[in-house]
Amino acid sequence: MHTQGGEPEPKKRQSVVSSITDDEIREKYLERAIRELNDLGRDLAACQDCPRGNVMPVQGSGHPQADIFMLKRAATASEIEEGVAFYGRAGNALMKSFKRLAIDPIVVFGTLCMKCPLTDPTLASEGCIARVAEEIAIVQPRMVVVMGNEAVDVLNALELPLSDPIEPIEGEIQSLTPTIDALYVPDIDDSLDTEDAKQRFWSSFRVLGDWYDRLPPY
Repeated sequence: MHTQGGEPEPKKRQSVVSSITDDEIREKYLERAIRELNDLGRDLAACQDCPRGNVMPVQGSGHPQADIFMLKRAATASEIEEGVAFYGRAGNALMKSFKRLAIDPIVVFGTLCMKCPLTDPTLASEGCIARVAEEIAIVQPRMVVVMGNEAVDVLNALELPLSDPIEPIEGEIQSLTPTIDALYVPDIDDSLDTEDAKQRFWSSFRVLGDWYDRLPPY
């Protein structure tokens, strides 16, 4: 259908769409991811499902559209104190590992299965733990690095759309979904006390560097 004295309406819409640049589209997606993560953070802060008392939940941290999504089971004392996942000893170790693998930390997002600091993990609400699926849906990473048996159990229980179960095979790239890979490594919090444990973690984690090198530059 033509408008009077003008071009067909579909062509007008096409010209408007074509004027939007790739950078503008990426910016819109980033703004949406930031907004959705902020909304999720507010929901977590207001949630009363877990008996955490007055202690605030530990929030995920990193880029809202990260390529690499780090997942471990629970918070350490330093993470609880700061309210930020991967703060302190584990975060410092990972930063050194990223530097050695030539991975820019800006492409990383890290979070916890249990965001509420609980002494008894069985008291964690299934609904709260399921929020990991919301984080993955918002960030839309290319890789999930899952740390430890408990974390891989949580990831598998989420039953993400079109997902396959991840086996706890250290250092092996597996397919989580058609668009997301997974790498299973030991829990980093259990890997920093002895040299043998550190070497075991590094042997599996360094596979991430080869995977990252193969990513297309766009």
